[in-house]
Amino acid sequence: MKYTQQHEWIRVEGEVGTVGITTYAAHQLGDVVFTELPPLGKSLIKGTEAAVVESVKAASEIYAPVSGDVIEINQALGTQPDLVNTDPLGAGWFFKIKLKNPHELDDLMEEAAYLSLTGESH
Repeated sequence: MKYTQQHEWIRVEGEVGTVGITTYAAHQLGDVVFTELPPLGKSLIKGTEAAVVESVKAASEIYAPVSGDVIEINQALGTQPDLVNTDPLGAGWFFKIKLKNPHELDDLMEEAAYLSLTGESH
């Protein structure tokens, strides 16, 4: 997994990346009540808004960690947005993206660097 400074994560298998928010971000948001996911086929550019997550505290943008096309969204979040809180690194994923430029992954943080950013330990 790779991480952004905005607390998104991406897990890459082949040329497909699954994107979500980190445990740290989920805790900061509080109880998630709604997610707005990108439409299938949408072309995302690294660093631009890809989705929105709303909690009882606030609404926050989710940014694309890499450029690519949305090939799948997590339909379960429509009826179970709390998956973002209960399993942010697993069942609470947001969307899958077909990478346009795998080299963009080189700009993201490894887990140790991300944990040092947030002050969390594993």
